[in-house]
Amino acid sequence: MTEKDTCELYCFDEAKVNRVQNSLEQQDISAMANMFKVLADETRMKVAFALCQEDEMCVCDVANVIGSSLATASHHLRTLKKLNLVKYRKEGKLAFYALEDEHVRELIQLASTHSKEMITVGK
Repeated sequence: MTEKDTCELYCFDEAKVNRVQNSLEQQDISAMANMFKVLADETRMKVAFALCQEDEMCVCDVANVIGSSLATASHHLRTLKKLNLVKYRKEGKLAFYALEDEHVRELIQLASTHSKEMITVGK
Protein backbone atom coordinates (compact mmCIF):
# COMPACT_ATOMS: atom_id res chain seq x y z
CA MET A 1 0.00 0.00 0.00
CA THR A 2 1.35 3.44 -0.89
CA GLU A 3 0.91 6.40 1.38
CA LYS A 4 -0.81 9.47 -0.08
CA ASP A 5 1.15 12.66 0.29
CA THR A 6 -1.94 14.88 0.43
CA CYS A 7 -4.71 15.35 2.96
CA GLU A 8 -7.61 13.02 2.45
CA LEU A 9 -9.95 15.39 4.28
CA TYR A 10 -10.11 19.14 3.70
CA CYS A 11 -9.89 21.07 6.94
CA PHE A 12 -7.60 23.83 8.20
CA ASP A 13 -6.57 25.61 11.39
CA GLU A 14 -8.04 29.07 10.87
CA ALA A 15 -5.98 30.73 13.63
CA LYS A 16 -2.73 29.26 12.28
CA VAL A 17 -3.57 30.24 8.70
CA ASN A 18 -4.41 33.81 9.77
CA ARG A 19 -1.14 34.15 11.73
CA VAL A 20 0.91 32.97 8.77
CA GLN A 21 -1.01 35.14 6.29
CA ASN A 22 -0.46 38.20 8.50
CA SER A 23 3.23 37.37 8.76
CA LEU A 24 3.48 36.96 4.97
CA GLU A 25 1.93 40.40 4.43
CA GLN A 26 4.77 41.93 6.43
CA GLN A 27 7.50 40.30 4.31
CA ASP A 28 8.96 41.17 0.94
CA ILE A 29 8.57 37.67 -0.45
CA SER A 30 9.53 38.83 -3.93
CA ALA A 31 12.91 40.10 -2.71
CA MET A 32 13.46 36.87 -0.80
CA ALA A 33 12.64 34.78 -3.87
CA ASN A 34 14.93 36.91 -6.04
CA MET A 35 17.80 36.35 -3.63
CA PHE A 36 17.37 32.59 -3.94
CA LYS A 37 16.98 32.84 -7.74
CA VAL A 38 20.32 34.63 -7.96
CA LEU A 39 22.01 32.09 -5.70
CA ALA A 40 20.40 29.22 -7.63
CA ASP A 41 22.94 29.83 -10.39
CA GLU A 42 25.83 27.42 -9.79
CA THR A 43 28.52 29.94 -10.77
CA ARG A 44 27.12 32.67 -8.52
CA MET A 45 26.90 30.17 -5.66
CA LYS A 46 30.59 29.36 -6.25
CA VAL A 47 31.38 33.08 -6.06
CA ALA A 48 29.38 33.50 -2.86
CA PHE A 49 30.99 30.40 -1.34
CA ALA A 50 34.45 31.69 -2.26
CA LEU A 51 33.65 34.96 -0.52
CA CYS A 52 32.65 32.94 2.56
CA GLN A 53 36.13 31.43 2.59
CA GLU A 54 37.95 34.75 2.20
CA ASP A 55 36.82 38.06 3.65
CA GLU A 56 37.52 39.85 0.39
CA MET A 57 38.62 38.96 -3.14
CA CYS A 58 39.42 41.02 -6.23
CA VAL A 59 37.67 40.30 -9.51
CA CYS A 60 40.83 38.62 -10.81
CA ASP A 61 40.82 36.20 -7.86
CA VAL A 62 37.15 35.40 -8.39
CA ALA A 63 37.68 34.83 -12.13
CA ASN A 64 40.43 32.33 -11.37
CA VAL A 65 38.38 30.54 -8.73
CA ILE A 66 35.41 30.05 -11.06
CA GLY A 67 37.58 29.51 -14.16
CA SER A 68 36.14 32.38 -16.15
CA SER A 69 37.10 35.61 -17.85
CA LEU A 70 37.22 38.88 -15.93
CA ALA A 71 34.08 40.01 -17.77
CA THR A 72 32.13 36.91 -16.69
CA ALA A 73 33.29 37.20 -13.08
CA SER A 74 32.38 40.91 -13.08
CA HIS A 75 28.93 40.11 -14.47
CA HIS A 76 28.23 37.61 -11.70
CA LEU A 77 29.57 39.95 -9.02
CA ARG A 78 27.40 42.82 -10.33
CA THR A 79 24.36 40.56 -10.22
CA LEU A 80 25.11 39.66 -6.58
CA LYS A 81 25.70 43.34 -5.79
CA LYS A 82 22.33 44.39 -7.29
CA LEU A 83 20.60 42.25 -4.66
CA ASN A 84 22.86 43.52 -1.85
CA LEU A 85 24.48 40.13 -1.37
CA VAL A 86 27.99 41.52 -1.93
CA LYS A 87 29.64 44.91 -1.61
CA TYR A 88 32.72 46.26 -3.30
CA ARG A 89 35.46 48.80 -2.92
CA LYS A 90 38.05 50.14 -5.31
CA GLU A 91 41.73 50.25 -4.49
CA GLY A 92 43.60 51.89 -7.34
CA LYS A 93 42.75 49.87 -10.42
CA LEU A 94 41.53 46.83 -8.48
CA ALA A 95 37.94 46.11 -7.44
CA PHE A 96 37.53 44.05 -4.28
CA TYR A 97 34.33 42.26 -3.33
CA ALA A 98 33.10 40.91 -0.01
CA LEU A 99 29.84 39.50 1.30
CA GLU A 100 27.44 42.27 2.28
CA ASP A 101 27.04 41.10 5.87
CA GLU A 102 27.05 38.18 8.26
CA HIS A 103 23.49 37.16 7.27
CA VAL A 104 24.63 36.35 3.75
CA ARG A 105 27.60 34.38 5.11
CA GLU A 106 25.27 32.40 7.39
CA LEU A 107 22.90 31.67 4.49
CA ILE A 108 25.72 30.28 2.34
CA GLN A 109 27.20 28.32 5.24
CA LEU A 110 23.79 26.81 6.08
CA ALA A 111 23.33 25.76 2.45
CA SER A 112 26.78 24.16 2.51
CA THR A 113 26.10 22.33 5.77
CA HIS A 114 22.72 21.08 4.56
CA SER A 115 24.21 19.91 1.27
CA LYS A 116 26.95 17.97 3.07
CA GLU A 117 24.38 16.36 5.37
CA MET A 118 22.23 15.25 2.41
CA ILE A 119 25.29 13.70 0.76
CA THR A 120 26.17 11.89 3.99
CA VAL A 121 22.71 10.37 4.36
CA GLY A 122 22.51 9.58 0.66
CA LYS A 123 19.67 11.87 -0.42
